[in-house]
Amino acid sequence: MAFPDITPELKALMPDLRGRLLANEPLAPFTWLRVGGPAQVLFTPADVEDLAYFLARLPAEIPLMPLGLASNMIIRDGGVPGVVIRFSPRSFGRIAVEPGHRIRTGAFATDRKVAQEAAEAGIGGLEFLYGIPGSIGGALRMNAGTRSNTNPEIEGETAERFVEAKAVTRAGEIITLDRAAMGFVYRGCGVAPDTIFVEALLEGFPRAPESIHAVNARVQEHRERDQETKVRTAGSTFKNPPGHSAWRLVRDAGGLDLRFGQAEMSRKHANFLIAHDGATAADIEALGEEIRRRVKAGQGIDLEWEVKRVGISLPSQA
Repeated sequence: MAFPDITPELKALMPDLRGRLLANEPLAPFTWLRVGGPAQVLFTPADVEDLAYFLARLPAEIPLMPLGLASNMIIRDGGVPGVVIRFSPRSFGRIAVEPGHRIRTGAFATDRKVAQEAAEAGIGGLEFLYGIPGSIGGALRMNAGTRSNTNPEIEGETAERFVEAKAVTRAGEIITLDRAAMGFVYRGCGVAPDTIFVEALLEGFPRAPESIHAVNARVQEHRERDQETKVRTAGSTFKNPPGHSAWRLVRDAGGLDLRFGQAEMSRKHANFLIAHDGATAADIEALGEEIRRRVKAGQGIDLEWEVKRVGISLPSQA
């Protein structure tokens, strides 16, 4: 589907805008699942100040959504109305080592790259980021982390290493957020959804680079052994309910025997949803909802989506 082109009106409101505005730009190529419709408007800001200028002049009634690496997101087939903000690595992906075993990183820097830079600088405590296929902005929003029943040294979550973040509000104000303002919870935070993270300051501890590289290698080994790395997946589909493992609930509900169109759950890790060639967002979401229904009916547990689902739904062709 195509949305009305509102880029001329936006450009008229923002004569000094330096970033790029594109109408009805496909979003599927920017996502790990490679599904979904277009953005009504795709905006790529030149830098933080350009983003603040844009937001200060964007009419309040126009929806807004930042898009990172979309490694844990489903863009629905009807696309996303309003403005989707896509960040350039050059302006929002910079990484700098600071005194006190700290790293300052742009929100579009990949988790893996930040972990690698920390290793080179002898900064421990960020190894858990090495195995998370996302960006720092997403790590802040989701309080991204890793858990292992067999190897505690690869565990960790963003909140544990967080010092402060820079963000831009919907009104275009550039702000700094401390730990209390972030309101971290399990796989989430309390910051308003339309506040956009642009930078983070993280702190680790001194550790020999060779020791960190060894841990990173074990993180990668753990991923390749226990998770899907060779197919299109958005990582963990559902959050772990208190006292339960989502993958076990999916398995016990018969989720591994379900398939909607070209979407199915992984037999290697039952909480990983796979999008094969030809899958639609509707197929993927329908599969997830059927699994949630079965878990609720069989075990009385409400599985909560960890994958973020955005945009306009279209019917599944399955």
